[in-house]
Amino acid sequence: MSSFFLFFLLVDPVSGFNLGVGDGQIQCIGSERQALLNFKQGLIDDYGHLSSWGSEEAKRDCCKWRGIQCSFQTGHVTMLDLHVSELGDSNKPLRGKINHSLLELQHLNYLDLSCNDFQGTLLPNFNGSLSKLRYLNFSNVGFTGTLSYQLRNLSSLHSLDLSYNNFTKVENLERLSHLSYLETLDLSGNSLGKVSDWVHIVKNHPYLTNLHLRSCDLATIIPPSNSRANSPISLSVLDLSSNNLSSSVFQWVFSLNSSLVHVNLSYNQLEGTIPSFFGNFCRLHTLDLAGNNLTGSLPVFLEHLSVCAESSLEILRLGMNQLHGSLPDFTRFSSLKELFVYGNQLNGSFPETFSQLSGLVVLDVAGNQLTGSLPDLTMFPSLKKLCIFGNRLNGTVTESIGSLSKLEFLYASHNFFEGVITEAHFWNLSQLQELYFNDNPLALKFDSDWLPPFQLDVIGLMSCKLGPRFPKWLQTQKNFSVLDISDAGISGPVPKWFWDLSPRLSFLNISYNQLSGMVPDLSSKFIGSPGVDLSSNLFEGPLPLLPSNALSLDLSKNKFLGSISSVCKIIGWTLNFLDLSGNLLSGVLADDCFRNGEQLIVVNMAENNLSGKIPTSVGSLPMLQTLGLRNNSFSGEIPLSLRNCSRLRFLDVSYNRLSGKIPAWIGESQLELVFLSLQSNEFHGNIPFQLCRLQNIRLLDLSINNISGTIPNCLQNFTHMSRKQLDNDSNTYVYEFSASSGGFTGRYVDRAVIEWKGRAHTYEKYPQLQLLRIINLAENKLSGEIPGEITSILAMVGLNLSRNYLTGMIPQEIGQLKQLQWLDLSRNRLSGDIPASMAELHFLSTVDLSYNNLSGRIPTSTQLQSFDASSFAGNVNLCGPPVIRNCPGDERPQIGPTNDDDQDNEENDEFRNWFYGGLGSGFSIGFWGFLGILMLRPSWRRVLFQFLYKKGTGSS
Repeated sequence: MSSFFLFFLLVDPVSGFNLGVGDGQIQCIGSERQALLNFKQGLIDDYGHLSSWGSEEAKRDCCKWRGIQCSFQTGHVTMLDLHVSELGDSNKPLRGKINHSLLELQHLNYLDLSCNDFQGTLLPNFNGSLSKLRYLNFSNVGFTGTLSYQLRNLSSLHSLDLSYNNFTKVENLERLSHLSYLETLDLSGNSLGKVSDWVHIVKNHPYLTNLHLRSCDLATIIPPSNSRANSPISLSVLDLSSNNLSSSVFQWVFSLNSSLVHVNLSYNQLEGTIPSFFGNFCRLHTLDLAGNNLTGSLPVFLEHLSVCAESSLEILRLGMNQLHGSLPDFTRFSSLKELFVYGNQLNGSFPETFSQLSGLVVLDVAGNQLTGSLPDLTMFPSLKKLCIFGNRLNGTVTESIGSLSKLEFLYASHNFFEGVITEAHFWNLSQLQELYFNDNPLALKFDSDWLPPFQLDVIGLMSCKLGPRFPKWLQTQKNFSVLDISDAGISGPVPKWFWDLSPRLSFLNISYNQLSGMVPDLSSKFIGSPGVDLSSNLFEGPLPLLPSNALSLDLSKNKFLGSISSVCKIIGWTLNFLDLSGNLLSGVLADDCFRNGEQLIVVNMAENNLSGKIPTSVGSLPMLQTLGLRNNSFSGEIPLSLRNCSRLRFLDVSYNRLSGKIPAWIGESQLELVFLSLQSNEFHGNIPFQLCRLQNIRLLDLSINNISGTIPNCLQNFTHMSRKQLDNDSNTYVYEFSASSGGFTGRYVDRAVIEWKGRAHTYEKYPQLQLLRIINLAENKLSGEIPGEITSILAMVGLNLSRNYLTGMIPQEIGQLKQLQWLDLSRNRLSGDIPASMAELHFLSTVDLSYNNLSGRIPTSTQLQSFDASSFAGNVNLCGPPVIRNCPGDERPQIGPTNDDDQDNEENDEFRNWFYGGLGSGFSIGFWGFLGILMLRPSWRRVLFQFLYKKGTGSS
């Protein structure tokens, strides 16, 4: 409601309000008092908001009741305001139904019941009543049903707000055309997708100044050809955000007059360049076009906008589009308070100079490609929020930032700032609340007795240089809720004062330092649902007592020892992530350890000394996606209860003492599995064919067990490994979570350990994990032939079938596995030729076919001849490079200089530099260019084959 409208209501001589100062002469009308009491009977007042409404003598005057105002001349009730904010607490609404006795208040001109809870009830049918009503607000009360005839007789209505209800089957808004005096209309948050005539709202309401249709499922429109002639002259606020509108809406907006003050078309499907006509709106204060697909040059658009709005524009939101160009001098917009251009494709640097001092309060240029250093920030003395994270800004951070006495939020993470941050950068930042310098090569060096002028709420200094000593200035910060000083080069014991943490703390990350000592009792140190990350340090002693309300606990890669029972006791319904891997923990897990972990997504206890059986209570984790128990001493079988964990994606129980057969139900219940490692246990029996149902599997490792039988001939059903194009599914290994502190997001990334040729390879970063497509069945007792279907797994990068009893030939179509990098078929009983198609495996970096019964010529390719002869050892009937034995009919190439000795020596050096450089940058890039060069330069061909021959014979 505008201040003008409120003033009109207050001074109206007929329906003026009793503002609580009454002289006691006029009381409310008895019938209206009874109508209010009947209205109260339909409500459920859980919190006593209407306790002043009653029948006692002291409460007989309804004009003095809460939320009621009366005419001081007539005593009629003119205002009923029970919206939640007026009641004092948004979490304590009135509930129930609206009694029709409300319609007896014939002199009401103001009615507000917004944000209460009337779920499942219908919009009242005013049925000719309340004809004097001018302000009606039923926003967010849970009304259902249709929206049509109920409002037809409210002819005096000036303001109508029915936003965020659950109206259905709204097909037209024709009934609203009778509300000819309407100035404000808000239908936001209702489904109007079937309404084709919504554009006529403006035409049919000549006094309309505020139109809000946010989140209404509005689709593309075809503007009426004569709409401009019939448009009102007063429309100033237009909000069509979060719909499905296309760029055709621009034509309709243009058809409106230039009185628009606030325009919001954000989060639609607008494309193309931003029309220049916005520059003709000379009263424009707010323009919001964020979250679309708009293109074009930002400097060009601002030039258009400056034609008429240079002195009026206050808020400009263009974030999350595809605008390009440099960042122009925006201080020319003398009234500009907020500028949002985050998430575009802006490049270049900040302007070297600005034309004038600016009253800018918010500047958000995050998530672009800006380079260079920060400008002189003294030009922005009013700045409260500066967002520059996620760019390519470099150089030192200007000390002028310390002059921004009103600055509250500084987000500068993920850039390339360097140099030293000192007291001078903060000397006048007494209002600073949130500081993010994460992931910049900055060093923070302060005097030991420095007293910061601020009390921070959020401290984000990940990967900045704070050490080697623990930063003493943190002792002055008493009220922070988020602290991230991970990977900050801090070493040594944590001072005792640090553990006396802020009483508001909800997220703590001190991981990836060299911190030592014992961690004290943390059970009562946090609020809300906290995240705690102490990983990758040198902490020792028993596990500390931890908060039972935690969302995330990561104590991995330390030296904690002893029992894990204290953690089992605090696993509750809030815990999502639990990582205790890489410690010295021992003992048996209680069988009921996980019984209360309904929300657990990640459980990682790998690399410890835990023993006994895997608790059956693990089956009580319906949300579980990652279970890591690698490298412990668990024994017995995989518990049958685990089949209840149907969301499981990552299961690693390798390097334990588990036994029994591989459960067939893994392939029936765990259909989301991406990573399955049973490596180095005591499993026996066949590989169940049900495992072929794991269509999402990327890594299957059953190696180093006692598995027998044949390899199932259904592995082509591993469809994710069979796709030529690798997926871009980052959610497979990366989990994000929000701490209870507003807006703070943490991440947990699965760690995959792959054993290959006696070496452990750890993958714990995206996209490393995404590239893994591996099958490892090595060191078992498998027999029979390698099924040809295995060559259909087109995206596989690693195949290890070594140390089994496999017979027959290598599948002839193995060359189809174009992505293959690791191949080990050694120590089997394979026979026949090496398939010629292996010459097409251009990405191979490791190959081992040794100790089989292979025969014939090794196929010629730049890859196969680059491997050591040991890769083919033990196959006495193989011939050709790189093995010493020549094939029948081969002649040794001439060794030594030819008539072109000088030229060859020179080109030999040039070739070697190019060849090794090509391998270093990836064979996939260099291979075809390499062949082309050989075709053009015969002397290089000679050098190549001399080089390969020397590698094969061991010559130097």
